[in-house]
Amino acid sequence: MREYEIVYILDSVLSREAVDAKLDTFHAALGGEVNTLDHWGVRPLAYPIRKAGTGYYVIAHVTADPVGLPEFERLLKLDEEMMRYLIVLNEGQPASGASVLAERPQKPADEDADSETPQPEAEEEAASEEDGDGNGDGGGDATDGESPEEEQPSGPPVFSGARGRRRRHEGPPIVLLNYKDVTTLSRFLTEQGKILPKRTTKVTARFQRQLGVAVKRARHLALLPYIRDHEA
Repeated sequence: MREYEIVYILDSVLSREAVDAKLDTFHAALGGEVNTLDHWGVRPLAYPIRKAGTGYYVIAHVTADPVGLPEFERLLKLDEEMMRYLIVLNEGQPASGASVLAERPQKPADEDADSETPQPEAEEEAASEEDGDGNGDGGGDATDGESPEEEQPSGPPVFSGARGRRRRHEGPPIVLLNYKDVTTLSRFLTEQGKILPKRTTKVTARFQRQLGVAVKRARHLALLPYIRDHEA
């Protein structure tokens, strides 16, 4: 038995009662147990499917035997009111469409106060270093060595050229990227709908691979467009 996440896009003219009746028939053919059933309702499509601009979205978490998947998919393909569907293994993503974010630990108030309060010993050392630079002993050190605070840049480098727009995505780290989280996915896409490169977003290679899979699934479900039309 495996836990699957199934996303249905049905005809928007169907009522909730008609959708529930269809899903009961499909899940009975699949067997197993339905753990979660989330009705998103009628939502606009990112691009037309069968000349329709809206669809009825339903997300189901089902625990079933993989043996029943072929018959289950055959019934979905034969249904004329089933616009599109997606069956994936449930990796822990919630049915609501939100990504799982990590909580940043808050710094104690004592540490913040200590970091903001200047230390008298540090001020005396800085004053003595300035006096040494004026005598000539410190001048040779400044010439031979490089100051890391002045020479080394803080943060990621700035890229120039056609693809030189640096984007830094601030906020808590993403523990689990949900392919249904359109808001988060859009942060990693250009104005033309292409995925931003890793050198621009400063993410790991593993997250970049997860991002590619999530964007492909979102495009298949008409949550994201393949290309973005620009109006003059």
